[in-house]
Amino acid sequence: MRRGILVVIIGVVIVSSGLLIVVYGFNIFSEDYNLDIDPLKDEQNLFSTARVALSNTGKLPLTNVVINYGGQSTESIESISPGQKLLLSPPENVPLDFVTVTTSEGLNLTKTYRTPIKLPGMMGS
Repeated sequence: MRRGILVVIIGVVIVSSGLLIVVYGFNIFSEDYNLDIDPLKDEQNLFSTARVALSNTGKLPLTNVVINYGGQSTESIESISPGQKLLLSPPENVPLDFVTVTTSEGLNLTKTYRTPIKLPGMMGS
């Protein structure tokens, strides 16, 4: 009888722990300060488009975020809240090679632009 109760208690603890991890989206394991950068350039026959997506994937806000698109072209953002995603457009006439982002919290990330895969029959292929 006692063994059955112990098995039920252990089962409840395991299921509850699993539900907590799923509900909070593994946020308990994330870092305090973290940023995801996704620079994209799409070169068409007649024109090119570019965008930079920033996502605060950490637990705490990021402050004094500076985006360097290349050369002297920069943009500043006061704060990005946890979970917030921003889509930014680089200025015209900047080399679309890489983006560097720095924050007051000590993050310094550089990422090269990616190009989407061109499929036959799609616009720009």
